[in-house]
Amino acid sequence: MTRDRLRALLESVQRGDLAPEAAAEELARLPFVDTPAARVDTHRALRQGLPEVIFGPGKTPGQIAEVAQTLREAGQTVLATRVEADVAAAVNAELPGGEYDQDARILWYGPREIPITGNGTIAVVSAGTSDRPVAAEAAAVARRFGNKVDELADVGVAGLHRLLASSEALRAARVLIVVAGMEGALPTVVGGMVDKPVIAVPTSVGYGAAFGGVAALLGMLTSCASNVTVVNIDNGFGAAHVATLINRL
Repeated sequence: MTRDRLRALLESVQRGDLAPEAAAEELARLPFVDTPAARVDTHRALRQGLPEVIFGPGKTPGQIAEVAQTLREAGQTVLATRVEADVAAAVNAELPGGEYDQDARILWYGPREIPITGNGTIAVVSAGTSDRPVAAEAAAVARRFGNKVDELADVGVAGLHRLLASSEALRAARVLIVVAGMEGALPTVVGGMVDKPVIAVPTSVGYGAAFGGVAALLGMLTSCASNVTVVNIDNGFGAAHVATLINRL
């Protein structure tokens, strides 16, 4: 149930096209649906503006398909994150019609063309090619949430001229998601170049002392750029979610 769906339901009752009992029956299915594997939140889009998203790891293809089918029956699009290729194929065999993005590990049931509801552009900036999977997740989720997205890849601080050459694109964005591993310095540099919110995403990329992304996380948390905020290690989805909310203000 989304705000648009609820509004349409109430307007149908007002016009006399839908009996109040039928509307009450549809609303009675809120706010969640119990399935054998999950309690699916069909009310989240109404409360938060964005629907429930399926986190793939730890779930079987059958469980993902079960939750996805429940969301589809509730009239919602379906976004599943961190889905590996073999799992996506198995889910699609059980529930055909999904679109799989291998780079982002995203499985999507919904329209190919998503209406733009954001007020500006979200820039997804990544330091190196090894950070690409997390940046791809952030970009793919942001697009599925109705944002215009501009991607800027392989512009880490080891070659700062690559970033500076794109300063106009950085400053044109309304919100920036900056993805980096190793020492995690890129968000601070970007933050110093723009007057917009910067959402920093540390990745688990790096050698031993990177501690699986902890070094980048701590570096970003202690950034001297006051417009930088930080999500968890490898959390491209969380960055895209927050960026979407900011972009709708």
